[in-house]
Amino acid sequence: MKGLYILLTVIFLTSCQQQNKEDINKAKQASIDSMKVEINKQRVIDSMKTEMAKIKEEQQVESQKEKVVVVHQQAANGNTATTTTTTKKKGWSATAKGAVIGAGVGAATGAIVSKKKGEGAIIGGLAGAALGTGTGAVIDSKNKKKE
Repeated sequence: MKGLYILLTVIFLTSCQQQNKEDINKAKQASIDSMKVEINKQRVIDSMKTEMAKIKEEQQVESQKEKVVVVHQQAANGNTATTTTTTKKKGWSATAKGAVIGAGVGAATGAIVSKKKGEGAIIGGLAGAALGTGTGAVIDSKNKKKE
């Protein structure tokens, strides 16, 4: 009888150790999965920062480029009048900015929320771009009314 108790105790302890190993492996896998999600989020954030830096740089270059128009008009009394007007080239419209920002935010959100990260990022990006474009168009129309 003692032998049976010892055998049952050994089996019980062995099974508990197996369960602990499985739990540890599950915890490791969950940790790895969460790290992969964080890495993907950081990639999206970094790419958006890079794109926004490029856009900002392009806007600075465009703002530095100014077109100068010089008009020479001869007055009726023979004097020459010179008029100089400076026109600035406009940057991105609110519609374009809204589309880019919406696509970035939508892609990041889709990748975070979805179980299929790539598919979620694509769908989220498209939906975000659509909403951003709509919002930007509304802003553009309000700005045109002000002018």
